[in-house]
Amino acid sequence: MQNRPKSVLTPARLGTSGVVRNTLEDPWVRFQIELEFVQSLGNPDYLTFLAQQGCFDKPEFINYLSYLQYWKSPSYSRFITYPFCLHMLDLLQSPDFRREVAHESVTRFIDDQMLLHWKNYLRKRAEMVNKHVQSLDAMATPGPGPSS
Repeated sequence: MQNRPKSVLTPARLGTSGVVRNTLEDPWVRFQIELEFVQSLGNPDYLTFLAQQGCFDKPEFINYLSYLQYWKSPSYSRFITYPFCLHMLDLLQSPDFRREVAHESVTRFIDDQMLLHWKNYLRKRAEMVNKHVQSLDAMATPGPGPSS
């Protein structure tokens, strides 16, 4: 990703008449649009908005959500800043979840769970690392030698 264009309207994206070409045909622009959309799925309020607008009732939109599953592969997920969006993308494959996320109470619950996760994440991670280090130390400590 070192060769990122500085502007969407670079000369390569302009036709001979100076008219902007279809930007969705440009792989870089499409990548950016899809990345932004996938990451927006990590926002429970946005999911509620989509559900209330009827987006989750459209087969085309459901197919698009299914298509976006490729973002879970390591070659694409490395660009994700908000990994929770990938979990939400998985949940959106379920018709039950798509139906329930239209309710504000579900949105608040998801939001609360996300906040609790991040609140406790560092403490839990530190505990896991300490346990792992202790188990490695226990394995490395030699037992009593042969008695003479």
